[in-house]
Amino acid sequence: MWRGLRSALGRLKLAGGRSAMERAVVRCVPSEPKLSVRLVLPDGSARHMQRDREEPVGRALARLAANAAKGRAKKSKKQRAEEDGEAEPPEVRLFSRDGREVSEEVPNSVAWQDGAVLHVGAARYRVERNPPALTELRLPRSLLAGFPVCPKLSAEFASPEHCVFRWYRERRPRGGGEGPEWEEERDPEGSERVFTPSNALVGLRLKLRCTPGDGARRFGAPREVESGGPVEAGPGACTFDSRHLYTRRVCGRGSVRAVSYNVLADAYAQTEFSRTVLYPYCAPYALEVDYRQNLLKKELAGYNADLVCLQEVDKSVFADSLAPALDAFGLEGLFKIKEKQHEGLATFYRRDKFSLLSQHDIAFCEALLSDPLHAELRDKLGQYPAVRDKVLQRSSVLQVSVLQSVTDPSRKLCVANTHLYWHPKGGNIRLIQIAVALSHLKYVACDSYPNIPVIFCGDFNSTPSSGTYGFMSTGGIAEDHEDWASSGEEERCNMPLSHPFQLQSACGEPAYTNYVGGFYGCLDYIFIDRNALEVEQVIPLPSHEEVTTHQALPSVSHPSDHIALVCDLRWK
Repeated sequence: MWRGLRSALGRLKLAGGRSAMERAVVRCVPSEPKLSVRLVLPDGSARHMQRDREEPVGRALARLAANAAKGRAKKSKKQRAEEDGEAEPPEVRLFSRDGREVSEEVPNSVAWQDGAVLHVGAARYRVERNPPALTELRLPRSLLAGFPVCPKLSAEFASPEHCVFRWYRERRPRGGGEGPEWEEERDPEGSERVFTPSNALVGLRLKLRCTPGDGARRFGAPREVESGGPVEAGPGACTFDSRHLYTRRVCGRGSVRAVSYNVLADAYAQTEFSRTVLYPYCAPYALEVDYRQNLLKKELAGYNADLVCLQEVDKSVFADSLAPALDAFGLEGLFKIKEKQHEGLATFYRRDKFSLLSQHDIAFCEALLSDPLHAELRDKLGQYPAVRDKVLQRSSVLQVSVLQSVTDPSRKLCVANTHLYWHPKGGNIRLIQIAVALSHLKYVACDSYPNIPVIFCGDFNSTPSSGTYGFMSTGGIAEDHEDWASSGEEERCNMPLSHPFQLQSACGEPAYTNYVGGFYGCLDYIFIDRNALEVEQVIPLPSHEEVTTHQALPSVSHPSDHIALVCDLRWK
């Protein structure tokens, strides 16, 4: 960031035969004991001072004078006289915005105000306190024609919605030139922040110039970033293209569009087992995280959802890809990592529809072990130590967010998101996990926020014929259900369970939501409180022909081995 600032400052002419006033950039944050002052001295040297916030400003000005004197000492007497018209070291003084000289006894934190003027000899510097600044600007490594490009952006004293974005395409080489030439995209598709390259840009690199802004008509030093490689051709028709015909617009005020999607963690897609056994039919490049993220971001953006619950989200993918991309489309993201894992759950909500009231995330093993809410279940499970130990070894988590409608504060939602234990013989483990989840949701949605409706999304790894699905849908499960012996008679753990919710699967019971070479079945659901919510529409899943165009999932036209569930809900 400082190199860019220094370059920008260096292009300005200095005062005394210099037409523009220089900048002295001051960073002062209440939580930090020191502030910093950055400027380019009249001798052309850059200075970065860090001073105590409560130190008298006179000491900081004396240090600046000493630094300026050192630079002057390296020049000839004639040069010094020409620059300042005098042979003495430059005088350093600070004046407030109204032209009054700031007393040397005033603390640094008070003295360096935005708009103040610093005098260093004949040079004049306008103080910019905490100006908007970019700390990070990155483009994705993989760029596909027809797919949105969402830069990762981090800023201080700035907000992405107030930054100015300008996109450039690389000019096709004509020979003889040194370095790339760039041509600005005058009418980019999408918003300024999100750019969708057309087919005409295939083979060309992109450049982004971003000027940070804070919404108060202040702008900081711009920063540029070039793509590492050229735009590549897209895969053609994707499985989600026809689904987007139903979701072109965001739902109306009284409705909520919800998405649940296991997006296939890169940690699992990139193993040798995945490439050779699970997904041997999938082209290797289509399993690469950058390629799949292109598809995933376009798919999720096209649903125009209000709530998005994702499973198997890599920690780095959330931070570097999904959160920045969906933020650009108006969605705020929350992340809950699994214990001892690199992936977890992500919940996104539309900012102009909902605000976050509270979060109540748990790890199942920790909650079962120590939370008084689960004392009864813990005591029952104590009779079955082998099963208890298996449950406590699992890293599964539950993400719970309480949201409030921005337009109608009386409307609140408890949004839950989970990914239950995967093993085909783990039905008893999943029953215990879901019992913990529903007990925790009772505490949130019945005790802490009485009678708010629940939307419970996730990959439950349970088919409609399973005990877990039956328990969720009916409110109870018998102690003799066959799933209590799912891992063998030696690990049978008979216990009756119940919960107080009236839940239904909003998207019904599709033939499958997971389709790989060796298995297909319905494992994913959006459960809703049937007393408070009703289904307005279910977005049709891709046709069987679309799913099997490339044999199975994932594929060059679909980023995961699961299929997203999408539905529109409304309050009753």
